[in-house]
Amino acid sequence: MERVVVPDDFPSILSGTAALKRLEQQAQVTVYTNRASTAEELIQRVQGAKVAVNIRAYSKFDERLLKACPDLKMIAVLGVGTDNVDLGAASRLGIRVTNTPGFSAVSVAEHTLALMLAAARKIPEHEKELRAGRWTRLPMTQLHGKRAGIIGFGNIGRQFAGLARGIGMKVWVWTFHPSPRRAEEAGIEFVEFDQLLSQSDVIAVTIKASEKTRGLISRQALEKVQPSCILVNTARASIVDTPALIEALGKGKLAAAALDVFDQEPLPAGDPLLSLPNVVISPHNAGMTPEAIERGNEMLVENILSFLQGRAINVVNG
Repeated sequence: MERVVVPDDFPSILSGTAALKRLEQQAQVTVYTNRASTAEELIQRVQGAKVAVNIRAYSKFDERLLKACPDLKMIAVLGVGTDNVDLGAASRLGIRVTNTPGFSAVSVAEHTLALMLAAARKIPEHEKELRAGRWTRLPMTQLHGKRAGIIGFGNIGRQFAGLARGIGMKVWVWTFHPSPRRAEEAGIEFVEFDQLLSQSDVIAVTIKASEKTRGLISRQALEKVQPSCILVNTARASIVDTPALIEALGKGKLAAAALDVFDQEPLPAGDPLLSLPNVVISPHNAGMTPEAIERGNEMLVENILSFLQGRAINVVNG
């Protein structure tokens, strides 16, 4: 049987599942449930495997690793983002990279809605005050009638658009690939990037991370938003210039930020984001509902078994 390695099931979501048992019936599977301490250790774990499963974004499948593992023919990513995989190098070396599109779209969209509402209603601040014995009523934002600007219109963006409309928000979208047909089908309006930045009450970042989107929400972009705007990011931290975001929040150029993704994960103690009262945070768990995890694991295993049977599906690098 072909060798499959899972070098990064930490925190664990695959171990002990029905999906993993199904895979173990068809392949020789090794699962590591702790984090590799170095890039060299990650290489050692992947060495000799035909298929590597990538669960966590902290595992970097760079060109060095790919060249050091000549037996590797497939990287099966659990999730949508592949920004931690050198897709160009993988293509040159004949390594197929797959992902699991849409598996957590509903979960992440719901989490995006929850973060937006928590920031608008200042729920963490109110809870902190109540737990301290203070009956403090801070000013809040009503979202009904406000404008939600969505950056990216993939599975998550489309789901969130429906949820935002469901609470009475007006929705418009910026994407690299707008079209009248997509706008009509979804009942939304595509607008220019600067218009979305300057006229949205909430900006929700749901776009896929790539070199094209790295630093998309730059210092210059943040200077265009309204001081009353709330920024929500459940995509990837690389899309937003974090130092510029912290500065904008501290100077009142942005009302609040609600974040599920960070430049360094886990978020270290003492990170400036932790000291800002107008920041709502969650530990990169937007897609971690039981339903999403089960679906993702099933898609992951189906991708691997299809590849081993000679019919690759959900390939992202051609």
